[in-house]
Amino acid sequence: MTFRITYSVLDADLSELHRQFDAALMDVRGGLGGEYPSWVGGTALRSGDLLESRNPAAPEEVLGRFHRTPVAEVDRAVRGARSAQRVWGATHWAERVRILRRAADLLSERRLVLAARMTLEVGKSRLESLGDVEESADLLRYYASQLEEAQGFARPMARLSPHEDTRSVLRPYGVFAVISPFNFPLALAAGMSAGALLGGNAVILKPSEETPWCAEGLHQALVDAGLPDGVFQVLHGEGETLGAALVRHPGIDGVTFTGSRAVGADIQQRLLAGRPRPCLLELGGKNPAIVCRDADLEAAVDGCYRSAFGLSGQKCSALSRIYVHEDLRADFLARLARKARETAVGDPSLASVYMGPVINAAAVRRFEQAVTEARREGVIHAGGEQLRIGGAQAGGHFVAPTVVELPHGHRLMREELFLPFVGVTGFRSLEQAVEQANDCEYGLTAGIFSQRPEDVEFFMDQAEAGVLYANRRTGATTGAWPGVQPFCGWKASGSTGKGGCGPYYVAQFMREQSQTRMG
Repeated sequence: MTFRITYSVLDADLSELHRQFDAALMDVRGGLGGEYPSWVGGTALRSGDLLESRNPAAPEEVLGRFHRTPVAEVDRAVRGARSAQRVWGATHWAERVRILRRAADLLSERRLVLAARMTLEVGKSRLESLGDVEESADLLRYYASQLEEAQGFARPMARLSPHEDTRSVLRPYGVFAVISPFNFPLALAAGMSAGALLGGNAVILKPSEETPWCAEGLHQALVDAGLPDGVFQVLHGEGETLGAALVRHPGIDGVTFTGSRAVGADIQQRLLAGRPRPCLLELGGKNPAIVCRDADLEAAVDGCYRSAFGLSGQKCSALSRIYVHEDLRADFLARLARKARETAVGDPSLASVYMGPVINAAAVRRFEQAVTEARREGVIHAGGEQLRIGGAQAGGHFVAPTVVELPHGHRLMREELFLPFVGVTGFRSLEQAVEQANDCEYGLTAGIFSQRPEDVEFFMDQAEAGVLYANRRTGATTGAWPGVQPFCGWKASGSTGKGGCGPYYVAQFMREQSQTRMG
C-alpha cells in the first residue's frame, strides 16, 4: 500500500488492504470473550466484577470481559501515579519523546489488529477504524515533535543585570485524569494521554465503558515502548461512578475530557472549586455547512453526505445542519436524500458496508424520538426508521441515515444528537446563512461550498467555530488530522481556546516557572 489511511481517502485501490484486514479480523475473532484486567500501579487488577464489551452490530456477541476498578481503588491508583510521576517528570524530555515515538511505531505496526477490534467494538467501518489507529500514532509523533522543537519548553529570558540568568521553564502539573469517549476510542485516548505524558505528567485513563478493548491496545503499546510502571494506568468502569470518583479525588492535578457538554460543565465547576486545576474539555458540536448558489453541487452533496453519515453521525465534528441557497434547495435535497437511501448499512466488518450501527440501544431510542419530532414538525426526505439487518430477530443497533427539512430554530437544528440525522433549510443571502450558522451555543466545525473567493473569505472571517473548511468534498465539516488541522472548540464546544491536533496542545499540560540565577 503506497498511501496512508486518513479520514479523507476517496479513490484508491484498497483490494490488498481489505485482504489484510480480513486476515486480521479472523485472528481477532479467534480471541473473543477473553478477560482483561484494569491496570493499577503497573500491575493487573482483577476485581471479579466484570464489564462486558459487546458488538453493537450483534449485541449478543461478547467481545471481552473487563475487570471493573472498584471506587475504593481510586486512591491507590492516584497515590501510585504520584509516586511514578516524580521519576517520570524528572526524566529528560528527549527520553520521553523517544518512548512515545516508539509507542507510535507499535500502534502503526499493529494497526490492522487494532482496527479490527475497533470495528467490532465501536461499529466503525474498516476505513474509519484504520484512520483512527493511524491518527493515534500520528498524534503521538506530532506531540513528541512539539516537545522536541521547543527543546523541552525551556527558553532564556531578558536580563536586568549582567550577573542575572533567567529562563522560563514549563513543568508538569503532576497527575492527570484522562476520560475518553467511545467514538474515537484510540485516537482521543492516545492524544489526550500523550499530551499529558510528554509534559512529564502521570496519566490515569478512564476509557468509555462502551470501548474498553481499544484502551487495552493503547496500554500495551505504551508498556511495550518502555513507559515505566505506574506512569500510565487504565481503570475500567462507568463514568457516573468511577469517572466521578477520579474527578473528585484531591490528588488529581488536572482533567482532560471529551464528551457531553453537561458532564464537561460539571467537571469544570468541580475543578475550579477549592484548589483551581487545569481542565481541558472538548464538548461536542452542532456543526453547519453552507451551500451557496454557485457551489459545485456534486462536491457539496458528497462532502455533506460524508460528514453527516460517516461513523453513523457519532462524531463531535459531524455535520448536522445544512443551509442551502433557495435556488438549489430542491435539487440538493433530492441528491442528498438519494445518496442516503443508497447507503450500504450493515455489519461494518464487511468491506461493502459504509455505515454501521449506532453505539447502543439508548442511541436508537434517541433516534426514534428525533424522528417522531421530525415527522410532526418537518419533512423527512430519507431515512427515519430503525433497520433490521440480518433478519427480523436481529438485535443490532441499526438506523437509517436520515435527511430532514426543518426550520432553523427547531430543537433538532440546535441540540447535539450524535446520530446519522441531518437537518436542511434554505437561505437567500450569505449574510443570513452565516448568521444562522453562528446562531448556536456550539462552535466546533463549519464548512462552506462556494466558487466565489470573496464569499469563502467572508465565511472564514465571520464563522464562529474553531475548525473551518471550504469546498471539502472529502468531508464538509470532518476529517481534521494531527499537524494539518488544529481541532479547537469555540463557545460551548471547548474550554481552553487551544485544540488537539494543533501546535499549542502539549504546553497546556504544563505550568510555567520562572527561574532566576545570580552569578
